[in-house]
Formats: sequence, structure tokens, C-alpha cells
Amino acid sequence: MIQIISPAILNELLASEGAPCLSLYLPTHRSHPENLQDPILFQNLVKQLEESLLQQYPQDEVAHLLVPFKELENNKDFWNHTMDGLAVLHSKEILKVIALPVTVQELVVVANSFHTKPLRKFLQSTDRYQVLGLSLHDIHLYEGNRHFITEVEIPKGIPPTIKDALGEELTEEHLTVASYGGVGGASVNMVHGQGSRKDELDKDAERFFRVIAKAVHEHYSKPSGLPLILAALPEHHNLFRKVSNNSLLLEKGIIVNPSSIPKEKFIQLAWEVMEPAYL
Repeated sequence: MIQIISPAILNELLASEGAPCLSLYLPTHRSHPENLQDPILFQNLVKQLEESLLQQYPQDEVAHLLVPFKELENNKDFWNHTMDGLAVLHSKEILKVIALPVTVQELVVVANSFHTKPLRKFLQSTDRYQVLGLSLHDIHLYEGNRHFITEVEIPKGIPPTIKDALGEELTEEHLTVASYGGVGGASVNMVHGQGSRKDELDKDAERFFRVIAKAVHEHYSKPSGLPLILAALPEHHNLFRKVSNNSLLLEKGIIVNPSSIPKEKFIQLAWEVMEPAYL
């Protein structure tokens, strides 16, 4: 349900002509207990929307337009997965629930078109980047700027694990994998087994990285147009770059598995890669 803003979503909102267009913005919180106030503020803003709509439209039509907002009010799981800001934009033909990694001011607007200024302002920030966290078995996607980084939902079309990517082509797991300390506290997979079996796993890794490289380019980089940083163990960088044709992939990357380091360190390393491109 929750989406991350992209140029494609903004263009869809700008092209919508189904008045009335309801735009609601509010600041939100990522953690408990601060996030307990978010649904209360949201409910108050929905009441403002309702009062504004009733001045122009019949009550039954207003009730129908507000159904998605009422559903969000009562969705406890939804309010446990917010970021720093939230935008809910709804008309008769479109509904977008957008989580923002920056705070926004409280605002409700009923008009013939959507109020998109906060979204456009965020998209115009040139210090934004995306990160692909890559290991032999799965991937994680992140978005950030010089001040923050957050994990985002993997878009449809990108297989999240090697099993999803390779299916029946995946070699039977008959090797023992042990984990040892690596760069920056990351783990390094050490494979024990016969050479031929290791070769099979190496082929799996290349097939997996090739599928991921193509899918991330099509479903993640191209829709956003943002620079992409690769975060992976040293031995995976060369192989991924070998199979990737993504022009948005930055030459330098993060030589560590991001799940193994504190968030503050992750932001620092990502910005060290991004800053030269930004400047």
C-alpha cells in the first residue's frame, strides 16, 4: 500500500483530471511511542477534508471519497511502518499513499488537481541516491541522502532471493557454508567442498547477479533516475559490475554488507561514495 515517491508517480498525479482531488500531508514518526500521535493527527486532518468537501458535494459522495482515509485510520499495522512524512492523495480515479523520508507540514487541500509541491521539492533534491545491498542469497534496497538512509520495499519484478531468481536452475545446496568475520564486521562466506561443486555455486552466483542487475535496472533505477551505489563484500563487486549494464551504477561502492554495520556508519559510507558525484 505504501509507496516511495518517484518521477513516474508524480507524473501520474499531475496527469490526473478526476476532480475533486484530495491531498493530505502530515509529519509522522518511525518509532514508538512517538508514532502513537500520528493516527490522531491524521484523523483530525481527515475531518478537515470532510468539512471542506461537504461545502461542495453531497454527504453520500463525500462519504465514498473518504473511504480510503477511514480505512487507514483503523489500520494499526500501517501506522507501525511510517517514516518521517506521509502523503495521501486520492480522487475518483487514483489513490497514492506515499511515505516520505523527510518531514512535511500538516496540510489538506481539496482542488481540481493534486497539491504536489512537497513531493516535487523532495524529488528535486540532487543529493538523493539509492543503494543495492547484495549478498549471495538475497538483496536489500535503500534510499537516502547526506542525512538519512532507509530500507525500502522491493518493487515488483525484482526477485528478493537467489531461490526466487533462479528457481529450478539453482544448484542443490550440498556444501557447508561457514561464516567468518570480514570487512567492517561483515561476514564472509567460506565454502567447503569439492572444486566442481564450488564451480557450480560460482555459476549460481553469476546467474543470480545477472538477474538482479537487470531487474534492479528496469524496476528500480530507471523509474527513479537516481544514482545507484552497490553495497556488498569485496569479492562480489567485480562479478556484479561484470554482468550489469546500469549506467546509473556509480563506479565506487560500499565494500561491506550493510546489514552488518550501524545505520550511522552506513550513512557515512554511502555519502562518501555519493558526494563526488553530487559535487
